[in-house]
Amino acid sequence: MINRHYFDVPFDGQTLHGDSTYGSNGHVLMIHGGSKDREVFIHYRELLNSMGYGTTAFDCIGHGASTGKMSDSSLDSRTRQALAVIAHLNVPVTGCLGTSMGAYNAVQLSTRADLRSLILLVPGVYTPEADKVNFGPAFSQIIRQEKSWLNSDAWSQISAFRGKVLIVAAERDEVIPQAIPEKLHNAATHTSWKALFVVPGADHNSVWKNITHSAPLTEKAYALFRTCLAPIDMA
Repeated sequence: MINRHYFDVPFDGQTLHGDSTYGSNGHVLMIHGGSKDREVFIHYRELLNSMGYGTTAFDCIGHGASTGKMSDSSLDSRTRQALAVIAHLNVPVTGCLGTSMGAYNAVQLSTRADLRSLILLVPGVYTPEADKVNFGPAFSQIIRQEKSWLNSDAWSQISAFRGKVLIVAAERDEVIPQAIPEKLHNAATHTSWKALFVVPGADHNSVWKNITHSAPLTEKAYALFRTCLAPIDMA
């Protein structure tokens, strides 16, 4: 079991609740999706802890132990919430792991924080038109326009990233179009290392279960995580 250190961070009149673990090899911030909270990362945090990495995960506004309603927030707000958490930490953040909607926030964060690693789990991306629209009917109307994600700013943002990128997709994802992780991988043209890992048989919510169902698949996933999180070889 990981040893957690809990904290609260004030943000726009609300309170973000989260916790950190510590390791000597680096520190990874984790951003959850729109229908989960930070506990979705428990298995990934245990994995990273075994590799010597510290992690921080927090509940976005309207989720888990944090205050407020989801309608008090937006995509832009979630990214700024992540920046507020980073500013609160007493360790430098070396990587970011985001899942689903949180993967989009991770990509946005890569343009505003000095990261060496991005891990994007079943990643969603969005049109910039939705960025500052609070979650609710107006937001849903924008993102439900057919293939609105093709206009996302995520493509140019990940193209500018020079660290390492691991994209984990679910073979049977019913939420995220398969074209999104493939396009993210193709757009990451300036990375020092990148990989697209499609988890066989997995749907949007069963990636970890499917990875750990098979010993060879587990070994492959662990190796990819280890490579992505390691310092960039400057030689």
